[in-house]
Amino acid sequence: MGSLSIWHWLIVLGIVMLLFGRGRISGLLGDIGQGIGSLKRHLKD
Repeated sequence: MGSLSIWHWLIVLGIVMLLFGRGRISGLLGDIGQGIGSLKRHLKD
């Protein structure tokens, strides 16, 4: 009951794609990736 099946995740992903659109999600993921990379560089210094 606590975990979600693959079908639940696919439905949630589909709803998110409909709400935000494909370009906005890819831009957001790119920004998150850049932020993580920047954080790793700063922690390394």
